[in-house]
Amino acid sequence: MEDLNFEELKAKTLEQLKTGQPLLGKGGAFAPLLEDIINSALEGEMDVHLTQEKRATGNRRNGKMKKQLQTSVGEISVETPRDRDSSFDPQFVKKRERILAEGVADRIIGLYAIGSSTRQISNWMYENLGNRVSAETISAITNRVLPEIQTWKTRTLDSVYPIVWLDAIHYKVKDDKGRAVTRAIYNVLAINKEGKKELIGMYISHSEGANFWLSVLTDLQNRGVEDILIACIDGLSGFPDAIKSVYPETTIQLCIVHQIRNSRKYISYKHKKKFT
Repeated sequence: MEDLNFEELKAKTLEQLKTGQPLLGKGGAFAPLLEDIINSALEGEMDVHLTQEKRATGNRRNGKMKKQLQTSVGEISVETPRDRDSSFDPQFVKKRERILAEGVADRIIGLYAIGSSTRQISNWMYENLGNRVSAETISAITNRVLPEIQTWKTRTLDSVYPIVWLDAIHYKVKDDKGRAVTRAIYNVLAINKEGKKELIGMYISHSEGANFWLSVLTDLQNRGVEDILIACIDGLSGFPDAIKSVYPETTIQLCIVHQIRNSRKYISYKHKKKFT
């Protein structure tokens, strides 16, 4: 590893500032600085690891393992020291770790969430960090949020909610083949006993229907909801019956906005504004 030339770094930083070029990302001036810091830290870890006792047993340095590391300031080269008995376990940059900054992983997850393909994400990585990341790496990053989502979906809920709004919103999303399709997102928004709003559930289906709402309500019951005082819904056929089958004492309140919208179709155009 060559020593970092701070004068060259300073000159490059000033030049990029003057010309309006980004200091972060591909070609940015900060990547060499971070590279020097990380490699120095790894050398320091190895120094600490190779104690006098371990040296006495014959353990010594045994070259370095070079790899490319993705960071928020660009791609850098990392040279991880090795020892003879392979007992060195670096903590600053762990073995097989390819992405250092959480910001990079978060950006990949964000791109994935809005429907970007692994190829599109890989292109973004190349444009910003100077190297393409494999589809397997991208999948490993995006898959890390699945356990967190599952934990949120199955968490225990309060026994009673004074008010709950149940409604479906329709979105255009990409399916597994990259085609744009419509999906219904069933949202369950509640006011808890402290008077605060709480999103207690989100469910996905191909379309909205009372039968699916019945499965949603059953899931809420299984997660600890014993009673809902007031359920605010639209005029979907069979919806009140689905609620009553799970929560027979719940008061059904049809959404005022939906009622007004449905009533407007019976009003002549010149009277709609006054009526509304």
